[in-house]
Amino acid sequence: MSKIAYARISSSGQKLDVQLDKLNEVGCDMVFKETHTGTTDQRPQLQSMLQYAREGDILYITKLDRLGRSTLHLTKIFDQLKRKGVEIIVLDQNIDTSTPVGSLMLNVLASIAEFETEIRKERQLEGIAKAKAKGVRFGRKSVLDAEQVEQLKKKRKAGVLIRELMGEYGVSKATVYRLLAA
Repeated sequence: MSKIAYARISSSGQKLDVQLDKLNEVGCDMVFKETHTGTTDQRPQLQSMLQYAREGDILYITKLDRLGRSTLHLTKIFDQLKRKGVEIIVLDQNIDTSTPVGSLMLNVLASIAEFETEIRKERQLEGIAKAKAKGVRFGRKSVLDAEQVEQLKKKRKAGVLIRELMGEYGVSKATVYRLLAA
């Protein structure tokens, strides 16, 4: 029997320290660490952990949303681990799937985690729409002003090669083509 752990953060601006401290307190033998979104199962360390886990192992995670964001995805992971004979302990939410209540709580909280994700996404889209209505522009600021774009188009019509325009204006090939098409 091994104590294995999975820790995940979504972006490189976040830190795993808090999760790792909690998992080390439990005395985990193997910790799988990842910086990746929880909305997909295309996570190399998650896949490694699922392959590594064996009958009798206990998987420790700090919070349910570290393992996955959707009920379907979490249920799939739970089922895969259950078939292997692996129990799950969620430290912060005090869930232990070796008990019937723990299994129930795991499924209830998985549904709540998905609901929270959907609400957050909805709020984000509303915020973006509101900002756009106020004239906020998203994305990288244009490298070239309108006058430079017109000059670029005239030079291309005159036969100047794309690679020469790239060098002169300091932009990529894709940018030159996008500006020419606009």
